[in-house]
Amino acid sequence: MKKSFYLIALVAVAIISSCSGGGKDDSTVEKKEDKPIVKLAKVASRPVDHLVEYTATVEAEVINNIAPSVPVRINRIMVEVGDRVVKGQKLVDMDASNLQQLKFQLENQEIEFKRMDELYKVGGISKSDWDAFKTSLDVMKTSYKNLLENTSLVSPINGVVTARNYDNGDMFKSEKPVLVVEQINPVKLMVNVSETYFTQIQKGASVSIKFDVYGDEEFTGRVSLVYPTIDPATRTFPMEIKLDNKDQRVRPGMFARVTINFGTRNSVVVPDVAIVKQAGSGDRYVYVYKNGKVSYNKVELGRRMDSEYELLSGVDNGSEVVIAGQARLLNDMEVEVSK
Repeated sequence: MKKSFYLIALVAVAIISSCSGGGKDDSTVEKKEDKPIVKLAKVASRPVDHLVEYTATVEAEVINNIAPSVPVRINRIMVEVGDRVVKGQKLVDMDASNLQQLKFQLENQEIEFKRMDELYKVGGISKSDWDAFKTSLDVMKTSYKNLLENTSLVSPINGVVTARNYDNGDMFKSEKPVLVVEQINPVKLMVNVSETYFTQIQKGASVSIKFDVYGDEEFTGRVSLVYPTIDPATRTFPMEIKLDNKDQRVRPGMFARVTINFGTRNSVVVPDVAIVKQAGSGDRYVYVYKNGKVSYNKVELGRRMDSEYELLSGVDNGSEVVIAGQARLLNDMEVEVSK
């Protein structure tokens, strides 16, 4: 019985020792598991196109307000909004009663002048009388020409009718033109560019344009005018872009996104999965690995290129960055790298 008791005691000690030793090993394993496991990628600097996007609204190349110079009744409007017109095309007939009356007076004045001219040639009237009559005739001819232009209104450009403000029989008043005709081939866009790029913009340079209404379809425009002065309030300068619009798919008022290529620059490029957004702010960070630890580096993003981001600052060329396992990381934390 005593023997059995000693045997049981020895077994109990052995079990306790075994449990105690096992606890030590588990603690060591637990410590190792406490280190977050991360996956790394080495980043490098490479040439990246320096693209800047601007927004703009499409404008007509030329806008003409079709209207007479004096109040007069409208006889007939020959076009509707949306009609395409050509230069010299008759658009509006105004009341012609005053024109007819003036034409009759002009014809009589011309006949009278011929008679006066014959008298002057034979010495029947003085030079001053002849000059006065000639001046009077010239004034009437000018009046007739002006009235003629204000009675039959024609288009001065090839374009599209974009507004009609009166109906047949209305009395024209000077507040609004009878019609508005816009030239939309080509169209133009105005953008304000930072003075930083003033020396990098050249007239004739090609630019990429997209319109929300046409999705990802890309159009090509050209810089047609660079204004020579900088706005001191905004530190920007205006730039005009022309876009050929032969099919007239692009219309004034459309919203456009203009992308200008300012050449290439060397920048560090990282996978997009390395970027961490700080909660509650717009700041972006990247975990950089070095000597078994990670540092929390604030970065400035440039272009997004498919599954990569250009970095303008925050990470050095050749650094190793964390691309998986960021959820448990803190600044200056030791990590284990996944093989």
